[in-house]
Amino acid sequence: MTANATKRQFLRSVGGAAGAAAVYRAMDALGMLGPGEAQASALDLPPGSGAGKSVVVLGAGVSGMAAAYELSKAGYGCTVLEATARAGGRNLTARAGDAIEETDSRQTVCYDDADHLYANLGPARIPYHHRTVLGYCREFGVDLEVFTNDNRAALFHNEGRFGGRPVAARRVMTDLRGYIAELLAKAVNREALDDVLGAEDKERILDMLVRFGALEEKDLLYKGSNRGGYRDAPNAGLLAGEANDPLDFGELLRADFWRYKLHFSHFLNQNPTLFQPVGGMDAIPRAFEARVGRSIRYSSPVREIRKTSGGVRVVHADGPGGDLKAVEADFAVCAVPATVLKDIPNDFSPETRAAIEGVEFVEAVKVGFQARRRFWEEDAAIYGGISWTDRDITQIWYPSQGYHRAKGVVMGAYIWDKEPGLRFTAMSPADRLDAAVAEGERLHPGYGKEMECGVSRAWLKAPFQKGGWPRGYEPPEALRRPDGAIHFAGDQVTALPGWQEGAVLAAHAAVDAIHRRAAGSGG
Repeated sequence: MTANATKRQFLRSVGGAAGAAAVYRAMDALGMLGPGEAQASALDLPPGSGAGKSVVVLGAGVSGMAAAYELSKAGYGCTVLEATARAGGRNLTARAGDAIEETDSRQTVCYDDADHLYANLGPARIPYHHRTVLGYCREFGVDLEVFTNDNRAALFHNEGRFGGRPVAARRVMTDLRGYIAELLAKAVNREALDDVLGAEDKERILDMLVRFGALEEKDLLYKGSNRGGYRDAPNAGLLAGEANDPLDFGELLRADFWRYKLHFSHFLNQNPTLFQPVGGMDAIPRAFEARVGRSIRYSSPVREIRKTSGGVRVVHADGPGGDLKAVEADFAVCAVPATVLKDIPNDFSPETRAAIEGVEFVEAVKVGFQARRRFWEEDAAIYGGISWTDRDITQIWYPSQGYHRAKGVVMGAYIWDKEPGLRFTAMSPADRLDAAVAEGERLHPGYGKEMECGVSRAWLKAPFQKGGWPRGYEPPEALRRPDGAIHFAGDQVTALPGWQEGAVLAAHAAVDAIHRRAAGSGG
């Protein structure tokens, strides 16, 4: 019997006795997992294994609270220092009466008080394969509903194309598919692909292209398709109706739709099915807060981070305008955004400091309007999904909740590119609303008259955040390992920047590393 077969038998017996989490730990101990994989699993630290050890967690965002939750379950003594008066970090849901604080302004959320009228100004969707976040939702009883990301009834708008008029996504997708199929069919018929296709393959691929692109069978040309809808309505009625003429191929090529907007839902983290918590994304931090809230010291911004011979010493303000206090602990989990962390006095290593300085955050902006009626549903049969424009606002999101209710909250801008992000960030909140309305009019004539009020969030101006999420997908190596007893967390140390999954995976990695070190020291 091979060594691997013996290991498999052993793991089966472990699984039967103790469950999947124990199997994962055993596989890791046996070296059967690749580097780093253990950190991506659900943590299963033995109860009481952290007794007598202390951890100070910097930041009560999703990452910090996940770390505190897992450490507390194992018996570690945790203190969480949160700079603001609320938990959640970048996870921010705006509802009636809430205050949106920025460095130079304060907005009061003007929405009506109703369960479906809210705006997720931070994260707003959870992909189906973000299993760690979804696992917490299951564990905490956070109800989920489908978030509609891709909607063929939504709009594509390019200011310089199609007379500046928006075009339904179903038409753009149908016609581009048809034209591409026609071009490939011509290439096959002209023997341009004979070096890679046999006679039988050619016959099959031509048949496939007819079906794929809705080509005419007799001449293999694309002449339009009812897949893109009808002249006077998306669908046929009592009569068959007349399908739309195909959009001009040259205009489609000169528009920017194909650069990434058309295949946006093909990006792995945008694949359906996506979810949102019922009632707002902040159901997730509220669930964590219900479990670790006693450990959180609010309005306690960190002023210094220092190493000690026995661990760490963190100096923080004790409430708004309060005196300075210090917390000493065996370990620290630092989930402070790098944009803020770089300005906190510390004695990190030169490599760590350089890594922190090198992290650049995205200039993200969101604008959420309350509409007096759900005109997108009533007038255009758009139920959820996203419309695109080449104007600064970039996207308009239609709500995936409250269908057929009297009112709704539309995300009238979601910006992440640098230049438009900086332009909107520099505006006053009132000017952002005006600009977003003016650009929204280009997609929905009469848009401004439908909007009752709105709020915005420019994340560069968010206190103790200073940006949306790290730009790029290569986390600094120095932040993926501890600096003394200080372990770093947050989505900024993962290849999933901007996603809550990255935040909780980073928390798990920090907790796992702390647990291994504590166990190695006899703690």
